[in-house]
Amino acid sequence: EVHLVESGGGLVQSGGSLRLSCAASGFPFSDYNMSWVRQAPGKGLEWVSSIGKGGTIRYSDSVSGRFIISRDNAKRTLYLQMNRLNPEDTAMYFCAKGWMTKDYLPYIPGPGQGTQVTVSS
Repeated sequence: EVHLVESGGGLVQSGGSLRLSCAASGFPFSDYNMSWVRQAPGKGLEWVSSIGKGGTIRYSDSVSGRFIISRDNAKRTLYLQMNRLNPEDTAMYFCAKGWMTKDYLPYIPGPGQGTQVTVSS
């Protein structure tokens, strides 16, 4: 059974940083592309970033230059380093299996998934 557990969220002031982690189990992590998506209060899911099994990386325009996605296959963990955070980054953040883009987001959060990031102004 696929199991993805996000952690590292919290409350941070505008301009601050946070590092999210996603511990994966139940599938061969190193064989899969992985993504981060987020959902702001009252809004739909938004793709944030994807990292390929071979290391290809893409970011949404809204986070490019501020966020850094990475993975540690030995630890079966996906990361998202978030810098220069602003209130518009406030959202629940989810990690997901697979490559995603702004226009291709085949993901539905499960109950209890995600880590909340709140950025105060």
